[in-house]
Amino acid sequence: MESPADEVKDDMVSASLGDEFIDEESYFSKSTFPIKPDALMERAKEILSPAISIGTEDGGECLADDFEFVAAVVGPIGKKEYLGALGSFNIKDSFDLNARFFGISVDPIQPNRVWFFNRVLGIHTAEFMGAAPTGKEIKYPPQTLHLDFNDDGKVKEFGFYTVDRRQGNTGGLGGAFGFMYGVGKPLPIPECQPYKRSKRFRFLNFIGSLGQKLQKKKEEKQ
Repeated sequence: MESPADEVKDDMVSASLGDEFIDEESYFSKSTFPIKPDALMERAKEILSPAISIGTEDGGECLADDFEFVAAVVGPIGKKEYLGALGSFNIKDSFDLNARFFGISVDPIQPNRVWFFNRVLGIHTAEFMGAAPTGKEIKYPPQTLHLDFNDDGKVKEFGFYTVDRRQGNTGGLGGAFGFMYGVGKPLPIPECQPYKRSKRFRFLNFIGSLGQKLQKKKEEKQ
């Protein structure tokens, strides 16, 4: 994948090799993106508010015409497909939701991108995917999310990824897949199931472990 057009190039900013943390202010000062970081984060919070909810409550008005949604196994899909897919799940009608956003920041290397995290908490209050309401508490693993904006402050890309699959009770799944798994109605495809190592990967792990054991015995004999 090519670097985003809005990315601040490293050769534009003086930095010494070996310094693991970049000088964020230097990067922002070289940015040509017209919306400054503080204003962009406020715009992101507006987009995430219940009144807009990333386009699902304002008829997609906040989304750019070339908007794309992309996640770990879904997308990229366009504006029409994104709005249609979310509307078909009726997640808000089936769960008492709290997105629990935190950790918002602007990417100094791609200054049109806002990063943030969430730990979704939902209570199953109505029928979902054929599952009767149970009152079950659905706890998501932490997810990292991003919103990319154009010069007019409209969202051109939204995406998210699970960052710790061992937490929560959705089998490590995020997005709509997490709710499906949480109520016991996952789609019958591998992408809607908890991560499981393939037979080939398990075999490679076995060979690696066996090799380490043999090497250890060899060293003990020496």
